[in-house]
Amino acid sequence: MTHELPPTIDPVAAARWAALSMPASAGPSGEAPASAWLHEEVARRMEERLAWIKLRPQQWAHWEAVRGGLQAHKLLAQRYPDAGCFVVESSPGRLQRARDVLSKPWWHPGRWKAAPTRFEAPPEGSLQMLWANMLLHQVADPQALIAHWHRTLAVDGFLMFSCFGPDTLRELRELYRAQGWPAPAHEFTDMHDWGDMLVQAGFAEPVMDMERITLTFPTPQRLLQELRELGRNLHPGRFAGLRGRGWLQRLHEALAAQAVGDGAPLSLTFEINYGHAFKPAPRLRVQAESLVSLEEMRRTLRQRK
Repeated sequence: MTHELPPTIDPVAAARWAALSMPASAGPSGEAPASAWLHEEVARRMEERLAWIKLRPQQWAHWEAVRGGLQAHKLLAQRYPDAGCFVVESSPGRLQRARDVLSKPWWHPGRWKAAPTRFEAPPEGSLQMLWANMLLHQVADPQALIAHWHRTLAVDGFLMFSCFGPDTLRELRELYRAQGWPAPAHEFTDMHDWGDMLVQAGFAEPVMDMERITLTFPTPQRLLQELRELGRNLHPGRFAGLRGRGWLQRLHEALAAQAVGDGAPLSLTFEINYGHAFKPAPRLRVQAESLVSLEEMRRTLRQRK
């Protein structure tokens, strides 16, 4: 697989979504909303997979914690109470939201007993674990981001991530095709391609698996609300203008017609890809004549001990 941008992600739209401070909707009291329910559920299932990994990180990073799962962050902090943490956010508004939710007040005993949480990017080679939940499927250049993660991890550190797979929103895609509308979402990458990208970035022993989660909704309005919380349509061929009330009414009617039986709930399928991989010790490239600096030789010898 060559280094190419995903063919159905508009980089400008992806950058706007990444910079958006908070989801459009808010809680009943006007407060900033929490992470999407589906993201929290996927993060909970991914956190259970950590029981199979023996390495306990000294330092770890949560990439895009607000969208990835603030409740899940607390589960991770409980699993690794002695590990320092970096919280990385691409939006100043979400970074402040993460501070508000995850920072303990100065008088809280846990502030002085627990390992520190830093709201900044970690130094290169400083992490034993990097956690990125439900992020890669909405990044315009995922290979560049995976390579950045590889540089940030220490040798023998590991990456844990999840994202949407190709079967996501299949019911909605079929509906849009039947109506002659542009696709409702960009295409999602197959898990085997994610594995190839991990290897190309220098990761070792990538393990990928998937599952399908079906969500049901009582009304078309509730279904569309859920989708707005999960992300945006980043397809370059998406409808260029604003949709009118007439189109929205047609969409509601088409969704309602998909329900099987009177009063039956609407359903959407989400394919969830899970992946993890380790960063191995670097290998020296041996040629007919090889030049290796003294510092590189020292670093290699230290890593083999």
